[in-house]
Amino acid sequence: MTVALVEAYATLARRVVAGPARLGRTRLVAVDGPSGAGKSAFAARLADALAGLAGGGRPPVVHTDDLLDGWDDQLTFWARLEERVLAPLRAGRPGAYQRYSWVRRSFLSRAVPVPVAPVLLLEGVSAARAAIRPELTLSVYVTAPAGLRLRRALDRDGPQLLPELRRWHAGERAHFAADGTAAAVDLVVDGAPTLPHDRDRYYLRRPLTGPDAGSPGIRR
Repeated sequence: MTVALVEAYATLARRVVAGPARLGRTRLVAVDGPSGAGKSAFAARLADALAGLAGGGRPPVVHTDDLLDGWDDQLTFWARLEERVLAPLRAGRPGAYQRYSWVRRSFLSRAVPVPVAPVLLLEGVSAARAAIRPELTLSVYVTAPAGLRLRRALDRDGPQLLPELRRWHAGERAHFAADGTAAAVDLVVDGAPTLPHDRDRYYLRRPLTGPDAGSPGIRR
């Protein structure tokens, strides 16, 4: 029987700020997982919890979907993220990027600033990929059943995108299998919990499957 534990975002937020900064002076938190699993909601709630700490401000959240150059840039966007966000922060300088408009199918001219902050949340598919793991303070993998994730995506994006979504999901599966993401993260979160709880304040942690199973936490 799989046992899920209810944990507080506030507790996790305190662990993050007590953890080491590995990307320059910034504690980088990666929220990864397949599309429709609930990554954005988890990242927003953790950001709220971090903002609620004494003396804390709301950390910036970078969504990898905003850096994609359309559907065919599912994983190859990383060079853009590295050059414009990660490398500057690593050197102690603020970063900035152009947000992609999925309506216009082009990048907007106005730059989105990414300040040098104590914590940065990076949310999106492949956010916790192997290339960035040594610099992560915390890595999270949000999961949910495939059927539910597809329904969520169709509700969000519309049924006309079903062919693109199916191709996208196939790319996700291939990436996660090759990257071993779920087995390498610090925390696996149930993005479709059935156990009643206050979802704004608490999340459900699922058991890890990797070598650190049973011992989730912050990277030291």
